[in-house]
Order: sequence, then structure tokens, then C-alpha cells
Amino acid sequence: MWRQPTAKKILRYGAAGSATVAVAYGGYSYYHQQKHSIGSLLRLDRAYPQSMALNADQLESTSMALGQRPHAFWSPPTRSEMINELKGLGRDGSPRTDQEAEFDILVIGGGASGAGCTLDAATRGLRVAMVERDDFSSGTSSKSTKLVHGGVRYLQKAIMGLDYEQWKMVREALHERKTFLKIAPYLSNELPILLPVYKWWQLPYFWVGCKMYDLLAGKQGITGSYALGRSKTLESFPMLREEGLVGSLVYFDGQHNDARMNAALAVTAAAHGAVVANHVEVTDLVKEKDSEGRERVCGAKLRDNETGDEWTVRAKGVINATGPFSDAILKMDEPQMSDIVAPSSGVHLVLPSYFSPKNMGMLDPATTDGRVVFFLPWEGGVVAGTTDTVCKVEADPKPSETEIEWILSEIRRFLSPEVKIRRGDVLSAWSGIRPLVRDPKAANTKDLVRNHMIHVSDAGLVTIAGGKWTTYREMAKETVDKAAEEFGLSVPRPCQTESIRLIG
Repeated sequence: MWRQPTAKKILRYGAAGSATVAVAYGGYSYYHQQKHSIGSLLRLDRAYPQSMALNADQLESTSMALGQRPHAFWSPPTRSEMINELKGLGRDGSPRTDQEAEFDILVIGGGASGAGCTLDAATRGLRVAMVERDDFSSGTSSKSTKLVHGGVRYLQKAIMGLDYEQWKMVREALHERKTFLKIAPYLSNELPILLPVYKWWQLPYFWVGCKMYDLLAGKQGITGSYALGRSKTLESFPMLREEGLVGSLVYFDGQHNDARMNAALAVTAAAHGAVVANHVEVTDLVKEKDSEGRERVCGAKLRDNETGDEWTVRAKGVINATGPFSDAILKMDEPQMSDIVAPSSGVHLVLPSYFSPKNMGMLDPATTDGRVVFFLPWEGGVVAGTTDTVCKVEADPKPSETEIEWILSEIRRFLSPEVKIRRGDVLSAWSGIRPLVRDPKAANTKDLVRNHMIHVSDAGLVTIAGGKWTTYREMAKETVDKAAEEFGLSVPRPCQTESIRLIG
């Protein structure tokens, strides 16, 4: 006779059934993945003649270069293995010939620009190494506004000032924004940002600006902007000051975790064969004369800051991607050279999450001194801050109390008087140095370059400086193109980074 099963039996049988289904599905997925991978490798193998037969490691590198991810069980090499390779040894410490030990490119700097250049070069099939004095993303690249954006304020400056360089920078950044969201979807997302309007004439003005921002993105656009009336604005952002509010415009940009993104670039580069090591400092550049009698940079003297070991690494060429510290490396090459970096500080605060909606940020375009203040949800809190304050270059910049109090005073202006923000509400604060640059070869060296700049010294040192997080990939592409030309490298493949997804 059939009996009603007890709840205990239902749970036990249900769990067993679920486990069976999970194991079966997992087994099928693993089989399908292996079958697909093996099939891909066989197809790759057939595409090469016998004289070009590849071993397993080469097949994996080749398939990854074509946009595939590394094997599911791949793990990054250890730091000691990376140090061995930098010293010209095998990963296990075995000796190598001088030719095997030499790199095509040595990248100095492990921030967004340096890691981007390393990934670009590695995926093109070049032998590349990257060294970072501190930790990956320990500097400016982890102290940003966390936005992946074209820059609404730059577009305004471009139109009002008829500045083509600003226009070009916004257009390039909007193109890269879409690519950014595509290659690292687990670290980036779209974010609606509200522009509050307190004067009637500003509503059509902001609407036109936001629509131009959308149109400039073209096919690389994300969600389009839209207008909100007064009641809908307060419904979307209840903490906003009500007095005099007319409505708002909402536009979309990207947001990302900058420090993790930087680390993902370095790890993905290592997966593609690059040698990357942190806490390794460049103490001097190495030069030798070429066949024409010209002095050329051909490597660097390194020091492991964890062990104190010092050695020399050789490369066909060197890329200086040290951001605010570019001048220090440039002067190792040309001691008499004037500074090219004009440092600009960006200070940001972290506040508790209840000061902002969880799914919408805000931009105050009219602060008391003309700068803009972003007010954005991020990682369970709220990031509030601004950029473009003249500062000096230092290794560990700290936000001043003056800047912190200024940001808090601006926040109080656009939030409701009922929302009390005190100094004690600040959970943390940081200061990042943006390396605005001057072109030393320009006629007027007082003018700042609005976008990034690639400088090649007489000895062949390639320096990439300026730019912004959003355009790191395009900056890296142009830099590696220039480096390959300058160093006389034979590049097996064109740039691959527009389609390669980052590990994570």
C-alpha cells in the first residue's frame, strides 16, 4: 500500500536526485568542453605544416591568442618562477642561452597602462616582461572614480571651447567603454547617472548634451539617456534637495572595480606567456651601441625589493608606463630632460550606502569652484569625489582635510537638508595622481596634452603617459605598435585585445 512520504524522505531523495543531475550535467559539460578544446587543437594542428608542429603549451597559447580562455585548471605561475625567468633562467632555475633569456619588450610599471601594454604584446606573440616597484594597481590605477566613461564634462568643454582634441578623446573613450564592458563583464556594469536640474533653461541644454553623448558613441553605445520630471526625479533619488528642483536628465556610463581590473590584466597577460612580477624595482637603464654607433636602451638593472637581489634583464626595447613617475625613468635615460608630467590630484571619499540609491549615481556639474562632483554607489557604499587639483608627485599621496571638507560641503548643497552628512560619516578616503602630460617635442611645452602621449627618446625608450582608465586598451595598442616599429620587432599577430576576455 502506498504511503505518504515524510518530509525527511522528500528532502533526502530530493537532495540525492539533485546531486545526480548536477554530477551528470557536470560530466557532460566537462566532456563537451574537452571535446571542443581537443577538436579546436586538432583543427589548429592541421592548419600548420609538420615543420611547424606545436607542442601542448604552444597549442594552448595559440588557442588563447585566438580569443579562447585558458584551460579551466590553469593556475598562475608562482612569483619565484617569474623571478627566475626575469633572471634569464627557466622557471625551474635551469640555465638558458642569452638568446632565450632576452625579452622582446620590457614594460616598466604595473598599473593600467603597463598591464595593458603587457597583455597586448603577449597576445600578439611577443616575449614580454613587466615589473612593478610596488604592487599591481597600488598607485593611480586603484584610486580612480571607478567609472568607465567618455566624460560628459569633456564633451561640454569640447563644444563650448571648440576643442577638437577634447572631442576626439571623448569619442575614443566612448568606443572603448563598450569594449571594456564586453571583455570584463564580471568586473564592470552599466550605471545610470542623474543630472539634477534647478533652472528651466538647463533642461533642454542638458538634454541636447546627453543626446550628443549618446550619438557620439554610435554603434558602441549603451543604454540611451532620458529626462525625468520633478516627482519622478525625487522618486528615483529621494535624498535630493527638493527646493527649486525642475527635473533631471539620466545618462548611462560604465562602472568597474579598478584594482581588480588591473590585477585581471596582469594575470591574463601571464596566462598568455608574459613574465610579470611585483615588488621589482628598476634602478637604472642599460644601454649599448647599435651597428650605427647610436646608444640604445637594451634592458634594465632590477632589484627584488623582497629579497634585495639585484640583476640585469635584457630586452630589445623598453616601455616606460609608470604614470606619475614617468619623469624618474625618463631621467635615467636623459638626465637633462625637463619634466613632462603635470600631476593632478583626484580625492574621493567613501560614505555609507544609505546616502544614495543602490542602482543610480549622480553628477553635480556646477560646484562652487567649477569642478564636478560624482556621487556613485560602489561596492556596498557610496563614492563621492572630484579630480583636477594641482599637486606634487609622491609615492603615497594622502587626501588633505581641506579637500575632504570641500567635498562634504558640496554634497550638502545638492542633498536634502534633512540628510545630515558629518565628517564622522567618512569611512575612508584616497588621493590619486592623474599624470597629465606636456609633449617635450611640441613648440609650446606649456600646453598640456588632453589625451595620452607616446614619447620616444633618442635612445629608443618608449614612454606612454596621460590618458585615462577607460582608454587603457587603445593606449596599449598604439604603444605596442610604436614599440614594434622602434625596436624592429617581427610581430606574429595584430592586436587581439578587443576580443580577449579577461580571466576572473
